[in-house]
Amino acid sequence: MLQTPVERAKKAHKKKALYGEDIDLEKFIKEEAGEHERVERAVEIPKKIQDTLLKVGVDPTEKERSGTFIQMDQSGVYNASPSESVEIMGMNVALDKYGWLKDYMWKAVAPDADKYTAQTAIRESEEGNSGYFIRSLPGSKEVFPLQACMFIGDEKVMQTAHNIIIAEENSELHIITGCATGEDVSSALHVGVSEFYLKPGSKITFTMVHNWAEQVDVRPRTGIMCGDDTTYISNYILTSPVRSIQSYPTAYCSGKNSKVLFQSILGGQKDSILDMGSRVFLEGEGSSTEMISRAVSKDNSQVYARGHLAGKMHDTKGHLECHGLVLSDDSMIYAVPELEGSARDLELSHEAAVGKIAEEEVLYLMSRGLTEEEAASMIVRGFLSMDITGLPQELADETKKMIDMSLQGM
Repeated sequence: MLQTPVERAKKAHKKKALYGEDIDLEKFIKEEAGEHERVERAVEIPKKIQDTLLKVGVDPTEKERSGTFIQMDQSGVYNASPSESVEIMGMNVALDKYGWLKDYMWKAVAPDADKYTAQTAIRESEEGNSGYFIRSLPGSKEVFPLQACMFIGDEKVMQTAHNIIIAEENSELHIITGCATGEDVSSALHVGVSEFYLKPGSKITFTMVHNWAEQVDVRPRTGIMCGDDTTYISNYILTSPVRSIQSYPTAYCSGKNSKVLFQSILGGQKDSILDMGSRVFLEGEGSSTEMISRAVSKDNSQVYARGHLAGKMHDTKGHLECHGLVLSDDSMIYAVPELEGSARDLELSHEAAVGKIAEEEVLYLMSRGLTEEEAASMIVRGFLSMDITGLPQELADETKKMIDMSLQGM
C-alpha cells in the first residue's frame, strides 16, 4: 500500500541531510499563520521592512511587476496579480481553488528527503499550507516578472514554505524572489521547499536574492521537472553574512531538447558556512545544461561549491564551471565537481579554479589613484558580477542592478 507524503515524512523527521551542518529544530519557535495581519497594498507594510525588501529585488510599489506575494514568518500577508496571463497566491488559497494541485505536491521534492522536507510536510498537514503558488497560462508570455518574498521578522522563528510553480505549455514566466530578515532578528531558521513544473515549450527564469541575518540557518529544497523543448534559468545571489546555508537544487531534464542554466554568485563573509550546489539529470534526448558559479571567501567563511552532471541519455551536453577567490588565510573554498556518464554520444565537461587576487591587477589600479582596499574591492566585484544570459533586456538590466546592490558590501 502506498504511503502518503505525511506518513513518509514522519518516518524521516530525524533524518540528517547528506550535506551541511545538522540543525536542531527544537531550538526554534513554530509560529502560527495568523500572527501577522494581512494588508490591502504592499506599500502598507512598515517602511523599515519595505527598505529591506528593496535590497532583495522586491519592490513594494509593484512597479513593472505582474504580481506579488509576501510571507512574513508563517503568515501570508499580501498577494496580488493584476495580470491575466499569470497567477500568484498563497498555497492555502490555491489548494482550495484547484483540486488538481495536490497531484503536483511532493513529486519534484520527496517529503522524506531529510528532516527539513519532513518538517515542512508534517507542519502543513497539521497547521495548513504556507508558501506560494505561481502559474503561467498556456501560450502566455508576460514581460514583467512576478515577485515573491519570504521575510522573517520575529526572533527564533522556524519559517517553512512549500511553493509550487507551473509553467503551462508554450508559456514564459519570470520570477524574482527575495528572502530576508528584519533588523531585530539575530537567529532563525528558514526551510523553503520549491517544486517547478515546466510543460512542453515553456520557459521559467528564477532570480533569487538572499539577505539573511548573521545567525540565521537556511535550508532550501528545490526540484525542477523539465518537459520537451523547455528552458529553466536560475540566478542565485548571496553576498551577505549568514550562519549557514545548504542548498542543492536538482533538475530533471526528462523532456527532449530541455535546457537548464544555473548561475550562482556566492560571497562568504564573517563566519558564514555556504554549502551550495546544483545537480542536473540529463534524461531526455538532446537535453543540455550549464552550471556556473563564482565564489569569494573572506574573514572566517567557508564555501563549498558543488556540482553534479549526470548524462543518462545519448546526445546530451553539460558543462560545469566553478571559479573562486580566497581573500583571507582563515577562509576557504572547497570545489566539488562531479561528472557521471551512463550513455553513449554525450559530452560532459567541468572547469574548477580557486586562487587569489592577482597582485599586478591591484598595483595597476593603485597606480590609477585607488587605495589598495578600493582596488581589491573593485576586482572582487568585477569577478562576481557575471553576465546574466537568457533574460529579456528589461529583466536582465534589473537583475544586474540587484547584483550590483548585493555586492556593495563585498
